Amino acid sequence: MELLLLDRRTQGMVEDYVPGGELLTSLVRFFSVFSDGTRLRILSALAISEMCVTDLSRVLRINQTTVSHQLRFLKDAGMVRTERHGKVIFYALFHDIVNDVLLKGVEFLGY
Repeated sequence: MELLLLDRRTQGMVEDYVPGGELLTSLVRFFSVFSDGTRLRILSALAISEMCVTDLSRVLRINQTTVSHQLRFLKDAGMVRTERHGKVIFYALFHDIVNDVLLKGVEFLGY
């Protein structure tokens, strides 16, 4: 006989709350965005102002190829949006929630 220390109600709540399937896959992808220092720096910069690749490269002192690669990743993940002004593409956070996640991480770490 299996001994459960949880009552059935609590067990059911845990089973309902813990993500699985497509939601789990989406959450893993969402949080993986925050696992790269370059992406974190780009997101932090875009929380202040929309910018083009050239501006991000100059301000963050990262080569343009790296910035472009990471921006493509961030766009594919739904974290940034683009807006074309003539020949220049500007990037911005897709939603303020992205910055909220960054700020919660900073708060959690006590900074």
